Amino acid sequence: MTFGEQPAYLRVASDLREKIANGSLPPHTRLPSQARIREEYGVSDTVALEARKVLMAEGLVEGRSGSGTYVRERPVPRRIARSGYRSGAGASPFRQEQTADGVRGTWESRSEQEGASPEIAERLGIEAGDRVMRTRYIFREAGEPMMLSTSWEPLAVTGRTPVMLPEEGPLGGCGVVERMAAIDVVVDNVVEQVGARPGLAEELLTLGGVPGHVVMVIGRTYYASGRAVETADVVVPADRYRIAYHLPVR
Repeated sequence: MTFGEQPAYLRVASDLREKIANGSLPPHTRLPSQARIREEYGVSDTVALEARKVLMAEGLVEGRSGSGTYVRERPVPRRIARSGYRSGAGASPFRQEQTADGVRGTWESRSEQEGASPEIAERLGIEAGDRVMRTRYIFREAGEPMMLSTSWEPLAVTGRTPVMLPEEGPLGGCGVVERMAAIDVVVDNVVEQVGARPGLAEELLTLGGVPGHVVMVIGRTYYASGRAVETADVVVPADRYRIAYHLPVR
């Protein structure tokens, strides 16, 4: 096989990727061995190994202990709708969106106080080390982990109020906007930034991924008159979900 300017291992990976996509290498089929790739493509062992690593990192194949490397079954991506806060709903945005899609979602959470890291302090407009309430969530759809979230709220805003713990009290689980309104803090703006990165080991363990899988990360911050009152990182498996935004036209 003649290769152009693209590195040989990427050309091999591209050809194998195409075979996976068109069904020539269907799910659960064993990927050609390193020796076979070397012979078929006329490349070195190093190139063959690197090509396999590319497919592994992309989540197209998976290693099975003592058996080899196999083509993964590709899930059909499901949608996670993000349409912003809808007033009067009396529920968190996650619950609103799940209800709109006719799905019953559940979640687990754990809250604890900590000092804000420099990154979180910058996002919240406070000093590093200032006390915040950190809440970690695992969201499930039909019992399957679908999304992780870590939220930080400055205790200078919520400390010693009925809404200090996001998931407890009379407004537990109602979402940031309604909880803040209960302490006379009017949320008037929310900013979301979407990015992607390899999932951390603990994230993939919880979400059911394998090392190298990519996750989407939504960095969200709620503001009240320019002051950040909550910031969060929402982590979603990129191979199983798509983020769909519904934005009003003004």
